[in-house]
Amino acid sequence: MTAGRDRIARAPIPDRFKGKVAVVTGGAAGIGLACVEELCKEGAAVAFTDLSENGASTESGLRSRGFDVLSCRGDMGEESFCREAVQQTLDRWGKVSYLVNNAFSFLSKGLDVTRADWERMMQVGPMAYALMTQCVASSMKEQGGGAIVNISSISAHIAQPNRWTYNAAKGAVHTLTKCMALDLAPYNIRVNSVSPGWIWTTEVDKAAGGDRAKWEPVWGQYHMLERCGDPVECAGPILFLLSDDASFITAADLPVDGGYLGLGSEGLGKTSTFAGSR
Repeated sequence: MTAGRDRIARAPIPDRFKGKVAVVTGGAAGIGLACVEELCKEGAAVAFTDLSENGASTESGLRSRGFDVLSCRGDMGEESFCREAVQQTLDRWGKVSYLVNNAFSFLSKGLDVTRADWERMMQVGPMAYALMTQCVASSMKEQGGGAIVNISSISAHIAQPNRWTYNAAKGAVHTLTKCMALDLAPYNIRVNSVSPGWIWTTEVDKAAGGDRAKWEPVWGQYHMLERCGDPVECAGPILFLLSDDASFITAADLPVDGGYLGLGSEGLGKTSTFAGSR
């Protein structure tokens, strides 16, 4: 089962985040951009970071739609930029209500990994997540609480070939989320994570050579729903975890994976003796 990128749409909840301010890292594309757009549709003001030059044009496009946004260009691997991005947000709106730690390095290496590779992977990954959380915590405390969602991955839960770096870093995010949640709970700051499956982002599209029609049926076989996800399908669950609807949920990981992690070695079972009705 496949279709175009516009297959999925969600109905925003008007004003759910009115008066709130969110920071989304890596917000000019993919899951990050979907989060920025959906937060804006529900009334939030949003600051987002991005390493590329796309941030300015993304900000302009969002502003043309009446959204209150701020783009901050820089490298999440640099401590000074992380602090600067949060400070720009505070200077603009005076507070931070929510944080979506999304930007991550997709550095996939195994036996050939170098120390420099490890350092880059951790700096742009879990270390940046931790630093951004430290930077926004004071503002959230002053407001009496807040919510943080860390983007983990199915790769945090399983072994994949030649992925020591990426899987270990995502695994660190998985455990870091629980530790953050414990330490921030006294301040009514909830911290959760989501573990996406194969989501049709820029990286996936690049791997497919831009041919989604050809490759989605192949990669879709890894998921019970027999397709890849769209970024907005991650944004919806992330917004739920940020919202008051999830007020008693913290230290949890929500798989947004189309059933990927639930599959056994038999896969979809279509070639099995016990395939049944499939």
